[in-house]
Amino acid sequence: RQGRQGVRRTERRDRVERVLDAMGLRNRAKHYPPQLSGGQQQRAAIGRAVVGDPAILLADEPTGNLDSGNTDRIIGILEDLNRNGLTLCVVTHDDNLAERAQRQFCMRDGRLEAKI
Repeated sequence: RQGRQGVRRTERRDRVERVLDAMGLRNRAKHYPPQLSGGQQQRAAIGRAVVGDPAILLADEPTGNLDSGNTDRIIGILEDLNRNGLTLCVVTHDDNLAERAQRQFCMRDGRLEAKI
């Protein structure tokens, strides 16, 4: 029997398990958001966004409220997703994250400028 969006239940379950593993959240799968740390909540949000195998991921300040350890982990996850073919569009004030992007644009006075 097929589930939502034409994906079989077993395939959905397999996708969720793969994403939980990739996000390092397998042992937290049955927990509610208030029971997760900020870094775990951010990884769960990314996992929810990618489990449906989108062509592009729009991420607004994905490391904005994280400590440096969790920031590094999130950046690593985003880079892995990109290496595996996912197009990312990330909005950030984090220079470390922005410098690791293949292309950068800067918004100044409401105008979008390419950054070289």
